[in-house]
Amino acid sequence: MPQTVPVSTEVPAAPRRAWVCSPGILEVPFLRTFLDDLTLEPLPLRRVETVVGWGMKATSNAGRRRAVRQGLPYLALEDGFLRSVGLGESGAASLSLIVDDLGIYYDATRPSRLEELILTGPDWCDADLRARARTLVDRIVASGLSKTNMGGPLDRSILKPGPRILLVDQTAGDASISYGLAGSESFSDMVATARREHPEAQLIVKRHPAVAAGRKKGCIPARDLAGVTLLDTDVRPSELLAEVDAVWCVTSALGFEALLRGLPVRCFGAPFYSGWGLTTDAVQTGRREVARDLETIAAAALIAYPRYVDPVTGLRCEAEAAVDRLIALRDRADRLAGYWAGVGFSPAKRPPIRRLLNGPRTRLRYFASPTRAAEKAAQESGRLIYWAGKETPEIAAVAATTPVPVVRMEDGFIRSRGLGSDFFGALSVALDDQGVYYDPTGPSRLETLIQSGEPSAATCVRAAALRARVVEAGLSKYNLARGGARPDWPADRRKVLVVGQVENDKSILKGCGDIRTNSALVEAARADFPDAFLIYRNHPDVMNGNRPGRLDGTAMAAVDAVADGLDIVDCLDACDVLATLTSLAGFEALLRGKTVAVYGRPFYGGWGLTRDRLTYERRTRRASLESVVAAALIDYPVYVTPTGWPCEAEDLVEALILARDQPPPPAPPHQLARWWKGLMASLDRRPPPAY
Repeated sequence: MPQTVPVSTEVPAAPRRAWVCSPGILEVPFLRTFLDDLTLEPLPLRRVETVVGWGMKATSNAGRRRAVRQGLPYLALEDGFLRSVGLGESGAASLSLIVDDLGIYYDATRPSRLEELILTGPDWCDADLRARARTLVDRIVASGLSKTNMGGPLDRSILKPGPRILLVDQTAGDASISYGLAGSESFSDMVATARREHPEAQLIVKRHPAVAAGRKKGCIPARDLAGVTLLDTDVRPSELLAEVDAVWCVTSALGFEALLRGLPVRCFGAPFYSGWGLTTDAVQTGRREVARDLETIAAAALIAYPRYVDPVTGLRCEAEAAVDRLIALRDRADRLAGYWAGVGFSPAKRPPIRRLLNGPRTRLRYFASPTRAAEKAAQESGRLIYWAGKETPEIAAVAATTPVPVVRMEDGFIRSRGLGSDFFGALSVALDDQGVYYDPTGPSRLETLIQSGEPSAATCVRAAALRARVVEAGLSKYNLARGGARPDWPADRRKVLVVGQVENDKSILKGCGDIRTNSALVEAARADFPDAFLIYRNHPDVMNGNRPGRLDGTAMAAVDAVADGLDIVDCLDACDVLATLTSLAGFEALLRGKTVAVYGRPFYGGWGLTRDRLTYERRTRRASLESVVAAALIDYPVYVTPTGWPCEAEDLVEALILARDQPPPPAPPHQLARWWKGLMASLDRRPPPAY
């Protein structure tokens, strides 16, 4: 992670006690993390040393008056320029916050901390910081990141041949307009000037996202829209900016995004980025009379001026980390966008699934009837989704005949801290639009990801680091309580661990040949490893009596030791070979560099990494372990933290590691307790976080 910019953006002598003069500010997510240098007081009853308000909003007028009257500093808060995935008006949490002790960036009537940073750029923005800013800008541009990251794809059919000028509308009453030395007439002047000076150009008017969402009104009057191309839906700024030759605005931050992309920008007000020699300006502030390059302005606006927080860790972070998080959240939101008609989900599964599929553009509804679910998905141009392991003949028939896309869901490979059969909600799920990973009779999205080729070098490095962290931490799928006795197996014999499974599991029904029971697996392993020390371990659900799969007497006689009282990770570390039908334990053994003999067709078999008893006609590529890890743990599933925040695999791994300091969650001791816990799980109404 790059080092913090050597210019402090904190208030020089940070006061300890601050009055938050607008109560709504206290509802800002992560506020106390952003303002960790202050003690926040909601009422003006005690002696305070500073006042905190939201920009120049009228709700903070009382606070500003008190600050003037008592000679107190006033700290103006605003969202940063890389904010969120979703609109603030819709409750999306911001990852950045501006804290300005001089003014606020959009108030051109007086200096702001951002203006001072740009003015004094030569004093603090050295070559290293300018290079850092350039790298950050390149990352933002290459990823198409913007402030709220909610826009849909651009309909390119609206584009006409020839030059195109983008005219940026704003929301009526936006404080940046009047404080930016502009007014409502500035928008009409902008349109009229464009018509007069560029009669040959296509004029494209872009409404503000909040206007497109119907939450606010725009500034350009209807009479000025004749003959222009109006974009009154929210589109991705990066796609739009890539198709225009110039951007004209009043004070919109979209002009700054255009500058980052090297476009000529003309301003009819005085936004923070105007007046530095990079824009054509209709308005002058009288203060910005020096030229500054883009790197200096970007370093000030994106690195030195805002504060950032990582919503997953809840800790302050640097701009680069916030950019990475926003990209991941945006990509996830795109993946989950649209209408989802769910069927086949038990009531206890529904609350955790709602958190896992949570997104700013996601709509999820559950149905009892697969036919009705498919019909509604068709009406909404959505998708049908169901829990693959609970597929009924009726669901299978509808899925095979419906014209709507079908997605099958299953647990991810790093799932939770506790068994699903004991109603511990999943923290990861796999979403498969082709099949499902445990059914080798047809392709799955996971198989396609692996078969498509080696991932990028950066992804392989990430996969290797993730694998190392999982192994080092001793994580597995369910992460049950560790401790107790360790394996005490002979050191002078080859140790073969045979892992049992639930025998009615779909991975066995779909993925096995003539060997499809735990007893048959033990007998085959004994035949293949006649001189080995053979250890058998039951599946936890079989041990708990929740599912079938006990060994018969003949198989038990072939076993040298039973590992039911031992932790699976300890067993994997102590064995030399793992033998399995299709168990995920085989994948976990591969992560640990063990030899894995498979007697069915698991997702990790057939790639040249395992000793395979059966053949795999479609899996023709010899894959590296890193490419399988990248597909299975990074690209295939979606994750949430135990608190419900969308996250990446690495985040869940760290959360599970931290959870080890807490007492393990107890499993229900009997069937009545299981029934009660399932009922309580189904009544979970905790809303997922907004992002």
